[in-house]
Amino acid sequence: MKDVFRLMMLPIQAPMLLVLMGVSTYLGMHWSQALESGSSQVQELTTLIWSAECLQALLIVFICTMPDLVIRQVSMLMAASRVVSLVVTLLLVTIGGLYLLHLNVLANVLILGSAVLLARLDLLRVRVVPPPLVLAGVLTLLVLGGANFGRMLVR
Repeated sequence: MKDVFRLMMLPIQAPMLLVLMGVSTYLGMHWSQALESGSSQVQELTTLIWSAECLQALLIVFICTMPDLVIRQVSMLMAASRVVSLVVTLLLVTIGGLYLLHLNVLANVLILGSAVLLARLDLLRVRVVPPPLVLAGVLTLLVLGGANFGRMLVR
């Protein structure tokens, strides 16, 4: 009973969770408005574009929630050889740079990433430290739920 009460009080103790929900709701509204204002060709691809936006949000939450595990895996791959290290670095920089600059998503990535990191820091402050995979799952549900709520508000 005490654990249930503690979970119910979590948004009050860690207000950055509410900020994360607000940011994801705003981004969901922003993504939906961008889809509706597009041409007729974009209207046909609405589901595909929405799925890509949700996948982007999932990736941001995963990287911001478990940076140590992601960096450890990448560094183990890069430690295999100098050629692999060079190829991985060039691939990440080129694809990441093209993605962030060409598609004008840098602002969305920075805003969502900052909100996730602040929520994670706030949870650490109140000493709620679940395993990284559980935290990533919960924050993903929170972000995708907020984005879908924002999408429903626009309709």
